[in-house]
Amino acid sequence: MSRREYDESDVRVRPGRGSRPRTKTRPDHADAQEAMVVTVDRGRWGCALGGDPDRRVVAMRARELGRTPIVVGDDVGIVGDLSGRPDTLARIVRRGDRRTVLRRTADDTDPSERVVVANADQLLIVVALADPPPRAGLVERALIAAYAGGLAPILCLTKTDLAAPEPFAAQFADLDLTVTIAGRDDPLDVVAPLLADRVTVLLGHSGVGKSTLVNRLVPQAERATGEVTDVGKGRHTSTQSVALPLSFGGWVIDTPGIRSFGLAHIEPDDVLLAFSDLAEAIKDCPRGCGHMGPPADPECALDALSGPAVGRVGAARRLLSALHDAAAY
Repeated sequence: MSRREYDESDVRVRPGRGSRPRTKTRPDHADAQEAMVVTVDRGRWGCALGGDPDRRVVAMRARELGRTPIVVGDDVGIVGDLSGRPDTLARIVRRGDRRTVLRRTADDTDPSERVVVANADQLLIVVALADPPPRAGLVERALIAAYAGGLAPILCLTKTDLAAPEPFAAQFADLDLTVTIAGRDDPLDVVAPLLADRVTVLLGHSGVGKSTLVNRLVPQAERATGEVTDVGKGRHTSTQSVALPLSFGGWVIDTPGIRSFGLAHIEPDDVLLAFSDLAEAIKDCPRGCGHMGPPADPECALDALSGPAVGRVGAARRLLSALHDAAAY
């Protein structure tokens, strides 16, 4: 093979990244419109622009948000096609700070918490008085989640035609808890004022009548309802959380029926922060105090309180006991 001179045509350049550095500057999206997330379904978020239920758009999460979790109730900024026409898609470019959160874990041993709903004002704990039988343990755990997340709890009793509400409601008299009834035949003029102009999350076991209550409050919702099985457990008729507008103002957020409510992410101090006077007192507790009193916590500062605070100490310790009682619900 003859020898020859080499020139630039013989140089091969391997394809790869360009030499220009990628900018880290991101647009601030000053023109983004504010919206409330009302549905979540397989990577698509339904949003109400300006909180107006009549201005709905479907959006995807912008790339710059990465894996930032977005749930029903979140306040978000949206850009892109905001017409709301079929087959159009906007982009969620930011998520606002959360004022409140309702969290849960799969069980008490699961360290991974999940935010169920954001920015709700109150938690409506829906409990059937029979079929399935009421469980005080679930109510106590829901109260703990509400207090820790900044939501005001309300106990709502259904199926009042099967049992009287007073015996079960009496179990929570020491917690100063708002209690209301909403059986199938009960008028809603007691429940409705509690929900007006507020964002309310409905939480309860499957089969307690939660979807039936939603359909009465929002007739156009047409949430599916089901029968209770012969083992006393309801079927999951609601499979996704969804925010629904109330005709008298406000929103209700229907959540899927639950069979367990883990609180692995909750610490004893989180519960006591809901009681302003007790939150101040526990500052004098030793480090690591569980606030249960003797013999477990012999130096707990709550034992030094007197007067009306003693009743609140008893109520708080009841919740702390439920926090560790996985069998209660």
